[in-house]
Amino acid sequence: MEFLFELLFEVFGEAILQVTFELLAEVGIHVTRGKVRHAESRSAWRFVLGYPLLGAIIGGLGLLLFPHSLAHSHAARVATFVLAPLAAAGSVVLLGILRAKRGQEPATIDRFVYGYLFALGFACVRLVWASAG
Repeated sequence: MEFLFELLFEVFGEAILQVTFELLAEVGIHVTRGKVRHAESRSAWRFVLGYPLLGAIIGGLGLLLFPHSLAHSHAARVATFVLAPLAAAGSVVLLGILRAKRGQEPATIDRFVYGYLFALGFACVRLVWASAG
């Protein structure tokens, strides 16, 4: 029973970390999005390649603040790798819905697939770092 509580704490701790960083990135993207608006920058392929890269970069920067993974066991790392991107993507989708209800145009990261790709890039960096250490 103690193992289960420890596993849940590790997974939820890492998930909260990822959700927090993704929400901060979403706010940053929303604030700066009006500054650069070129027709070619709206290509879906740029988003598919760019968001995981941005997530990996921010995941690497996040390692400066939180270098040790909260997930210590292999099972917790795998669960975090699977569940945290889903939670992070869901959170930015909800934020996009709230923005739309307020009459604001949601950012592209507010779509589930782009939010998921960002969070997956973030999670990959955290998983590789935790596995290497």
